[in-house]
This record gives sequence, C-alpha cells and structure tokens, in this order.
Amino acid sequence: MTLQTALAQGAKLLKDAGVTTPKLTAEVLLAHALRRDRVYLIAHGDDTLSELGWIHFGRYLHERMRGKPTQYITKRQEFYGREFYVEPGVLIPRPETELLVEQVLRRVRPGFRVLDIGAGSGCIGVTLALEADVRVVSTDVSEEALGIGLRNVTALQARVSLVRCDLAAALGDGVFDVVVSNPPYVPESDRAMLAAEVREWEPAGALFAGGDGLEIYRRLIPEAGRVLKPGGLLAMEFGFGQDEAIAALLGGWGDVQVLPDLAGIPRMVFATAVH
Repeated sequence: MTLQTALAQGAKLLKDAGVTTPKLTAEVLLAHALRRDRVYLIAHGDDTLSELGWIHFGRYLHERMRGKPTQYITKRQEFYGREFYVEPGVLIPRPETELLVEQVLRRVRPGFRVLDIGAGSGCIGVTLALEADVRVVSTDVSEEALGIGLRNVTALQARVSLVRCDLAAALGDGVFDVVVSNPPYVPESDRAMLAAEVREWEPAGALFAGGDGLEIYRRLIPEAGRVLKPGGLLAMEFGFGQDEAIAALLGGWGDVQVLPDLAGIPRMVFATAVH
C-alpha cells in the first residue's frame, strides 16, 4: 500500500466516523506514525507504507475514531508559534488563549514579575517568559499538570518557576506586577453541551467550575488582589456570556476592561489592583 492510498483509506474511515477535517487529520496521524512532517507525505505519496507504519497509523486512526483528540494522540499542540507537549492531564491550548497572551504582552515591561495561575501545559507562562523579558511563576494544584508543564519549560528553555499550590496560596503578598489566568469556567450544567472529545478526554478539573462557572473566579480575584502590587494588572479569560458577572466580581478594581475574541465575543478581562 502506498502512502497516498493509506491516506485516502484513513480519511474515509475518519469521515465515516464523523471526525471533522478527516483528510487533514489522516495526514497528521500518518505523519506522526512515520515520524515525518506532512510535506514528506506529499513528496513521497507513491512510496510503500511499511508494515510497522501501517500498525502505528491504524492504532492512531482507531484512537481518533473513538474520540481521542488528535493532539493527545500526537502529544503536540502549537501555541504562539511554538510546539507544546500535551497529554490528557492538561487542557489542549486554544487560539483564544493566544489572544490573552498577546494582550498581556502589550502591557508588560522588562523586569516585571508575572504569576500564571493554573499553569496546565505551561503555554501561557512559557510564552510570556520567552516573548518578554519578564520573570514568571506558574502555579497549578495538579501534580500531573506540573509534570507536563515542567517538560515544556525544560524543552523550550523558558525562565519559569513552577509551584504546586491552590491558586496563589504558597506565594507572598504584593510581589507580582501581573497575574494572568485561564481558569476553569464551564458551568456543570453545560457538561452535556460540550463536544464529546472535550467532555470525555480533557481534564474535568480544568474545565468545570460549579453551577454557574464562576466558582474559581470568586476565589481567584481576591487572591490576585493579595499577591499583586498596587496598580498591578489582572488578566483573565472567561466563558461565553460571563462578561457581566465577571465585571461585577471586579467591582472593587480599577480600569476594568473587557475585550472580545476574533469572533467578537467577550472573552478577556483586564483590571488594575487598587489597594
């Protein structure tokens, strides 16, 4: 069987299983099976697929057809132009969070101390550390997530310190210039509305936050106020339709600004600590 034929068969299997973008997914999975890039598949479409290559490709196709996200199969996801290692212990980084990072980068200055609460894969903290001359501390309550984050910090050689604690509980008062976070914000009542591959594969602790999705924000906002310097910046991502509730929780803060994502949906909030 040639690579081209294998791709066609793989794409058909994925399409019949209801997988979106079946052709692209088949290409990504076959390239991963061969430890090559997708350009190689185009240039070598008439090459014969080895038996070992078919075994790996078939396993990856089966995993994807069962609903496992492609990123958890390849263990890779690009974020802000860099490749991050991901496993089911952390959320898959998303484009919306790149917008949050972009906005924070516009607001930081060299030497700032930045706290990333809820590190996950480390994509926010690592990116800020590599894109700006800032010192980053990233926290997470999950030991598994911190292990994955450490792998990315090490691979990308980022100046990021990782701390295991709930929110900022292990950190001192008034020491940070910026606190940034993409916390859990999906209401438990919306669980059934999520895509199955998100609901069944991504970590529930990084997705769901009580009945209204605001459970973490009610604790995170005062914690951020405690660890920020006077005038320090709080930057957070939030979910669909939560903008008014988030703004209300920030009632004692200054310069509250809500910004939309690329679809025009309110997605990020920025506020200044007032002491």
